Amino acid sequence: MPFFVYKLLGPRPTFPADITEDERTLMKSHAVYWTDVMNEKGSVVAFGPVADPRGTYGLAILEVPDEAEAQRLIADDPVQQANVGFGFECHPMLRAHIRR
Repeated sequence: MPFFVYKLLGPRPTFPADITEDERTLMKSHAVYWTDVMNEKGSVVAFGPVADPRGTYGLAILEVPDEAEAQRLIADDPVQQANVGFGFECHPMLRAHIRR
């Protein structure tokens, strides 16, 4: 099954250093959503925040049948549904070597 990288981009360059209470609540919903996808569907290999010195972002590695399913999971992410400025990138991995 193919793998895809989902990169969650914050609503502004200073996020999450200046996260608001509403955003904190939204991020909790986001974490619950991806935990459920990981545990119930097995579609998530790993996910979490990345402390890139150029700006923090979220990253998930998805193992799904096709890009349409990756896009559907991303569209159902509470931060994307909230439409409050979060962006994303989704890219297929050319090859994935994983521990079994």
